[in-house]
Amino acid sequence: MNPEPFLHLDRVIHEKGRLAIMSMLAASAELSFTELRNALNMTDGNLTTHIRTLQESGYVSVTKSYAKNRRLTTCSLTAAGKKAFTSYVSLLEQIVQQNKPR
Repeated sequence: MNPEPFLHLDRVIHEKGRLAIMSMLAASAELSFTELRNALNMTDGNLTTHIRTLQESGYVSVTKSYAKNRRLTTCSLTAAGKKAFTSYVSLLEQIVQQNKPR
Protein backbone atom coordinates (compact mmCIF):
# COMPACT_ATOMS: atom_id res chain seq x y z
CA MET A 1 0.00 0.00 0.00
CA ASN A 2 1.25 3.44 -0.95
CA PRO A 3 0.66 5.96 1.89
CA GLU A 4 1.38 8.96 -0.37
CA PRO A 5 -2.25 9.70 -1.41
CA PHE A 6 -3.33 9.87 2.25
CA LEU A 7 -0.93 12.75 2.79
CA HIS A 8 -2.84 14.79 0.20
CA LEU A 9 -6.29 14.48 1.77
CA ASP A 10 -7.68 17.93 2.59
CA ARG A 11 -7.66 18.06 6.40
CA VAL A 12 -10.35 20.74 6.47
CA ILE A 13 -12.80 18.50 4.61
CA HIS A 14 -11.60 15.21 6.09
CA GLU A 15 -13.08 15.79 9.57
CA LYS A 16 -16.34 13.81 9.64
CA GLY A 17 -18.62 16.71 10.58
CA ARG A 18 -17.22 18.96 7.88
CA LEU A 19 -17.28 16.12 5.35
CA ALA A 20 -20.98 15.63 6.11
CA ILE A 21 -21.67 19.36 5.67
CA MET A 22 -19.74 19.47 2.40
CA SER A 23 -21.56 16.35 1.13
CA MET A 24 -24.97 17.81 1.88
CA LEU A 25 -24.11 21.15 0.30
CA ALA A 26 -22.67 19.43 -2.78
CA ALA A 27 -26.08 17.85 -3.33
CA SER A 28 -28.07 21.12 -2.91
CA ALA A 29 -27.73 24.66 -4.17
CA GLU A 30 -28.10 25.90 -0.59
CA LEU A 31 -29.35 24.69 2.75
CA SER A 32 -30.48 26.54 5.84
CA PHE A 33 -28.60 26.27 9.09
CA THR A 34 -31.65 24.52 10.56
CA GLU A 35 -31.80 21.97 7.74
CA LEU A 36 -28.11 21.14 8.20
CA ARG A 37 -28.40 20.99 12.00
CA ASN A 38 -31.42 18.70 11.93
CA ALA A 39 -30.15 16.39 9.17
CA LEU A 40 -26.72 16.00 10.78
CA ASN A 41 -28.00 15.91 14.36
CA MET A 42 -25.45 18.51 15.49
CA THR A 43 -25.71 21.11 18.19
CA ASP A 44 -25.89 24.76 17.13
CA GLY A 45 -22.41 25.39 18.52
CA ASN A 46 -20.84 22.39 16.84
CA LEU A 47 -22.38 23.20 13.46
CA THR A 48 -21.41 26.87 13.78
CA THR A 49 -17.79 25.93 14.48
CA HIS A 50 -17.59 23.60 11.48
CA ILE A 51 -19.27 26.11 9.17
CA ARG A 52 -16.89 28.83 10.34
CA THR A 53 -13.89 26.61 9.56
CA LEU A 54 -15.25 25.85 6.08
CA GLN A 55 -16.04 29.53 5.53
CA GLU A 56 -12.54 30.60 6.59
CA SER A 57 -11.12 28.08 4.11
CA GLY A 58 -13.21 29.64 1.36
CA TYR A 59 -15.28 26.49 0.83
CA VAL A 60 -18.65 27.69 2.11
CA SER A 61 -20.49 30.98 1.85
CA VAL A 62 -22.97 32.01 4.51
CA THR A 63 -25.87 34.36 3.85
CA LYS A 64 -27.99 35.91 6.56
CA SER A 65 -31.42 37.26 5.68
CA TYR A 66 -34.96 37.42 7.00
CA ALA A 67 -37.90 35.24 6.05
CA LYS A 68 -41.31 35.66 7.67
CA ASN A 69 -39.79 38.11 10.19
CA ARG A 70 -37.28 35.48 11.33
CA ARG A 71 -33.54 35.42 10.84
CA LEU A 72 -32.52 32.90 8.18
CA THR A 73 -28.97 31.67 7.74
CA THR A 74 -28.23 29.72 4.56
CA CYS A 75 -25.05 28.01 3.44
CA SER A 76 -23.79 27.02 0.02
CA LEU A 77 -20.57 25.78 -1.52
CA THR A 78 -18.35 28.34 -3.19
CA ALA A 79 -16.65 27.58 -6.50
CA ALA A 80 -13.50 26.79 -4.51
CA GLY A 81 -15.55 24.54 -2.21
CA LYS A 82 -17.00 22.61 -5.14
CA LYS A 83 -13.55 22.15 -6.62
CA ALA A 84 -12.03 21.10 -3.28
CA PHE A 85 -14.84 18.62 -2.62
CA THR A 86 -14.58 17.11 -6.10
CA SER A 87 -10.80 16.74 -5.68
CA TYR A 88 -11.27 15.21 -2.24
CA VAL A 89 -13.77 12.63 -3.52
CA SER A 90 -11.55 11.82 -6.52
CA LEU A 91 -8.58 11.24 -4.25
CA LEU A 92 -10.65 8.94 -2.02
CA GLU A 93 -11.72 6.99 -5.10
CA GLN A 94 -8.07 6.62 -6.14
CA ILE A 95 -7.17 5.35 -2.66
CA VAL A 96 -10.00 2.80 -2.76
CA GLN A 97 -9.04 1.60 -6.25
CA GLN A 98 -5.37 1.36 -5.29
CA ASN A 99 -6.19 -0.78 -2.28
CA LYS A 100 -8.75 -3.13 -3.82
CA PRO A 101 -7.78 -6.77 -3.67
CA ARG A 102 -6.69 -8.04 -7.07
